[in-house]
Amino acid sequence: MNSLGLNKAPKDTRVVVAMSGGVDSSVTAALLHEEGYEVVGITLQLYDHGEALAKKGACCAGQDIHDAKRVAEKMGFEHYVLNYQSKFQDGVIDDFVESYLRGETPIPCVKCNQNVKFKDLLATARDLGADCMATGHYIQRVVNDAGRAELHRALDAGKDQSYFLFATTQEQLDFLRFPLGGWDKAITRQHAERFGLIVADKPDSQDICFVPNGSYARVVEKFRPGAMKPGDIVHLDGRVLGQHNGIINYTIGQRKGLGIGGGHTENNSPLFVVGLRPDDNQVVVGPYDALARDTVFIKDTNWLADIPAEGLQASVKLRSAQEPLPATVFADKVQLLEPAFGIAAGQACVVYVGNRVLGGGWINGTDNTLLRAAA
Repeated sequence: MNSLGLNKAPKDTRVVVAMSGGVDSSVTAALLHEEGYEVVGITLQLYDHGEALAKKGACCAGQDIHDAKRVAEKMGFEHYVLNYQSKFQDGVIDDFVESYLRGETPIPCVKCNQNVKFKDLLATARDLGADCMATGHYIQRVVNDAGRAELHRALDAGKDQSYFLFATTQEQLDFLRFPLGGWDKAITRQHAERFGLIVADKPDSQDICFVPNGSYARVVEKFRPGAMKPGDIVHLDGRVLGQHNGIINYTIGQRKGLGIGGGHTENNSPLFVVGLRPDDNQVVVGPYDALARDTVFIKDTNWLADIPAEGLQASVKLRSAQEPLPATVFADKVQLLEPAFGIAAGQACVVYVGNRVLGGGWINGTDNTLLRAAA
């Protein structure tokens, strides 16, 4: 049994490594090559190459493609660049735009993993005769006593990427490997320096690759001209408090930048975005308490474990930076033990038992059963 859990010698094991051009995937490829595996690096060109060259600090940009090539050349393994622009447009960008127009807050990085990297790229890896595909994600693949692969949070909680990989199917998990999930980022940097890789000091990607300067609204407007249509900002009590310049500029829980000034509430208490009504082109605001929700409805679920009809006691993350919350999980909804605030449709609801990822789904609605019961 080799280090990737396969009954083959490393030299007889072909591993496709998804190389984004960052330090994590570069070190993954370098380490596997050092162990004697037959490494084939693949980098995806996901959007217009001219734009990519001009944009820095984002996954799969022009400089990243160059860096991935340099790493492969230095280490001495094969490397290919695949043009996935149309797949990325169809599976990620179009979904991102339509999600914002529906009043949601999308997560394109999850869709990229779900619809491109772990779907089309994984199929390509199989076509190349690979025994498995490795990535630089910080998440752990653990084989249980029954020989079944499970998905677990990374050892380094600060780098854990399990929230973004909840849609990984069992079939995909059986083929995938995550060599970095059992250590922290400092060790990765040390290996990059040891190998003398050009990316050793390269900063982590922060931006969504196709969103320049973090301006989501500009991207939506670019692909759907007229999306910045002005409309009313209304209070829960029905009062019109001001005008917005497009609901795509607002998200549930937002407090700053509403542009309605003060004096609308008793004691001038702050107002928050509590709802978006795309059909009426309205942004709805109200007090913080109005954000409370204890029921989360989910769709397009992916489960890596059985969810019993009577529900499962677990914990859930409703945003990537949020600590897990205790809940009872059902196949199509989650009942929180305590209300949470600022839950936005379009985000993911990811379910955990301890460090194990059970899967999850996309948030498509919420409710406050306590409030309705009181009424």
